[in-house]
Amino acid sequence: MAEPFRLYSRAAEHKSLPSDPAVRRDVEHILEHGYVIIPDCFSKAEAKEARDEIQRLLGKDPQKGRNPFEGLNTNRIYSLLNKTRLFDKFAMLPRVLALNDYFLSPGYLMSAFHTISINPGEVPQGLHHDDGYVQIPRPRIPFGAAIMVGFDEFAEENGATRIIPGSHKWDSRRKPKQEETIPALVPEGGVVYFLSTLWHGGGANFSDRPRQSATVQYCQPYLRPIENQILAVDPRKLDDIPPRLVAMMGYRVLEPFIGYADGISPRKAVKRYARWLQRDVDYSPPTFAHEAHKSKL
Repeated sequence: MAEPFRLYSRAAEHKSLPSDPAVRRDVEHILEHGYVIIPDCFSKAEAKEARDEIQRLLGKDPQKGRNPFEGLNTNRIYSLLNKTRLFDKFAMLPRVLALNDYFLSPGYLMSAFHTISINPGEVPQGLHHDDGYVQIPRPRIPFGAAIMVGFDEFAEENGATRIIPGSHKWDSRRKPKQEETIPALVPEGGVVYFLSTLWHGGGANFSDRPRQSATVQYCQPYLRPIENQILAVDPRKLDDIPPRLVAMMGYRVLEPFIGYADGISPRKAVKRYARWLQRDVDYSPPTFAHEAHKSKL
């Protein structure tokens, strides 16, 4: 019997490669190495704006990581979609979405979206792959993809993400070693895109400045996201968020029925949830949600 990754590779070979030459090259590099570095995704002015916004949100005495994985000398700002509109565009970079369209199924979700500031003196993060919580033996298809966004230039001395090229093909028995890693040297304004099966981790920061970045993780539409975006973001802000991101948060029903709530759309359901919290508990709710919608709204 053929190995799962070889089956995946053969399936990928039969899938039409993107017609855009740049995206095609990116796909081919990812299939072989598990990652690709994409420069010039946004301007240096936008990178500075992002760095300034991180500093504004962090304030004077920011919280650091709660455990070694988060980074005891690292600042993370979770639930970005609830706190600022400035980072929205970094979750919708065209070259990144083009890769997602190839490697993920239609209706893929945002699994996590937060900034990562690796401060001077931080030690290497433990190596991991992002879909490690999926208990299916490797080698196998990836259940997601991610980007690390370079608001600063990623250099070996300032905590560049460490990756192991080709490790997306490894089986479950093979464990990574730090000496196998290389730094992902992302220029300011670029990203490194990698499959969720690629072994990687944040690097140590030997410089005298924080390394500012963000991560956006995407997952298959049938997988539970790492961060629950519906609970993390005030639903009253949905009209201010780009519709593409709202859909990736889980506010859509994937045909024919994945993601519904009591037979209605998540968008309607969250409004109903807000009304519930303002009233006494109804222990005899309407049998059909659409009847309540017609009679009470």
